Amino acid sequence: MPTRLFRTIAAATLGLALSLAPIAPAMAAPARIKDIVDMEGIRENQLVGYGLVVGLNGTGDSLNNSPFTKQSLQSMLERLGVNTQGENVRTANVAAVMVTANLPPFATQGSRMDVSVAALGDADSLQGGTLLVTPLLGADGEVYAIAQGPVLINGFKAQGDAATVISGVPTTGRISSGALIEREIDFHLGSQHSLRLALRNPDLTTARRIALAVNDFIGAPTAVPEDPATVRLTLPRNFNGNIVDLLTDIEQLIVQTDQTAKIVIDENSGIIVMGKDVRVSSVAVAQSNLTVTIAENPEVVQPAPFSFGETAIEPNTNLNVNQADTALQVVEESVTLQQLVDGLNALGISPRDLIAILQAIKATGALQAEIEVL
Repeated sequence: MPTRLFRTIAAATLGLALSLAPIAPAMAAPARIKDIVDMEGIRENQLVGYGLVVGLNGTGDSLNNSPFTKQSLQSMLERLGVNTQGENVRTANVAAVMVTANLPPFATQGSRMDVSVAALGDADSLQGGTLLVTPLLGADGEVYAIAQGPVLINGFKAQGDAATVISGVPTTGRISSGALIEREIDFHLGSQHSLRLALRNPDLTTARRIALAVNDFIGAPTAVPEDPATVRLTLPRNFNGNIVDLLTDIEQLIVQTDQTAKIVIDENSGIIVMGKDVRVSSVAVAQSNLTVTIAENPEVVQPAPFSFGETAIEPNTNLNVNQADTALQVVEESVTLQQLVDGLNALGISPRDLIAILQAIKATGALQAEIEVL
């Protein structure tokens, strides 16, 4: 009897769609606090700069098409004591680039970090190039690091008279430890008496569980959930240490995370991702698969002998419409995620058909989940 019922649901395709909705309850996923929150003050900062890469083997910017490269080159040479104003500079070994980096939290002056380099003009490749001294600025316009060094790329370009081969992206690259940090971000974590924990996936239940876990471990009302995305942590009066010691003690605590019922759909690629708490009410669904086949077989028509007619081509279209209907089926109870996966694999339903079914069920109000379309 169970097998017969499942086949009925499968044949209706609704079973699929519906199977998808009803997912059996499961335990929340356990995670460490340090893996689900960001701590206030512990963050990266984006840096950006404009510079020149030299030493390219004829694969740099064409100066006529990239006036900013020519101006930058002349300005650099002038600072080095070489006057090229009014001269016709021709070189294909220089490329203007944008340099980006992420300044790590608590990075100290004199330490190094990696930088990324990307061509700004019409350079073909940065292979073999060297980035000249480039200041990296923060959002406040201050210089926080200086970048320089040989550029390593992950691709290449080989070109002949009749063929071109490109692997990867030869106009971008990285410089390992290529930036020297010149300015520090002034933030003293150890002197703080309170800070906020920002949940990466905001949720009221998870925020409350974090606060309860911290308070149970410390034995004092140290953590307070302020909203779905924030838990405020306060240093207890009699705590033997500073806020860093407190964070070290609690970041390894295990918390059962929670999440909203959600279905994420990427219509461009046909990807569907469903959360474990997705539910569906009893609903009846029928699906009709419509296939239209069009084939063109033009015919050549010859005129009668000794006539004044002309040879012509007459169109001949073969049109075939095939429609497979399924009876209206009712699904009265939930199925497990495993049944859903088995049904999808057995029926081989197209993800795009499943997307349409899910959206239709959601429109009826029977799908108890949020649908997010990317």
